[in-house]
Amino acid sequence: MCDKKINDLVGENYLYASVLYYFGIQFYNYSEQTLDQACKARGLNTRSVIRSLESANRAANPSLSLASLPVDLVIAYLKHTHFTFVKQQLPYLVNLINHLNAPQVPIAKDLQLLFPLFVEDFIHHIYQEEDTLFNYITLLHQATAREYNQGQLYFEMEKHSIRKYAVEHETHDDEMIGIREITDHYAVGPHTSLHLRVLYSELENFERELRTHANVENDILFPKSILLEKTVNEMLRQKIKLN
Repeated sequence: MCDKKINDLVGENYLYASVLYYFGIQFYNYSEQTLDQACKARGLNTRSVIRSLESANRAANPSLSLASLPVDLVIAYLKHTHFTFVKQQLPYLVNLINHLNAPQVPIAKDLQLLFPLFVEDFIHHIYQEEDTLFNYITLLHQATAREYNQGQLYFEMEKHSIRKYAVEHETHDDEMIGIREITDHYAVGPHTSLHLRVLYSELENFERELRTHANVENDILFPKSILLEKTVNEMLRQKIKLN
């Protein structure tokens, strides 16, 4: 592997491009160098990079194991994926798009205009989700585990509704429809450049991960939270009766 050209390695497995990126090797800048040459140029231990390449694999679908967890741990998982999206995957995608050769790739300018808008909307959406929905569910969970401020809890439950959030979430699930349409569903041909093939593969994978993320929220988080909200509502009613 160490004597293979970077272009050949990435052509064998597009996932290698992202592994190399996190080591500071952008495959399109080192395409004709061997892995060993690129590692030496970056001051890296070639064997360590090879081990990372050999262990590269997509994560398994987490939905099955998450279904048995309490709601606070489901939220912790979702927040972690938000962090991964914002701090790792999106910057990598932006980097790939920004370095497309516009004269050779006609779609480059469209992607360079549209993708930053998608990123801005997406980041706003997930932070809003954490600040409202996740905080509300966390408050409900805490109310079942320990003493709570009855007035604050009542006020928050009057202001929020898990069912309403669930309906709104269902209608905004397909965030990448615009990207998918301008790329013709990530279609490639026999003459498509390696750079564009890697980008489309990563966009497609990111969309799959978004779909998995949405499924965790729709199929696990919301059903658990609806039951939780019902339980806390009944707790409040009983407490009001006692008073």
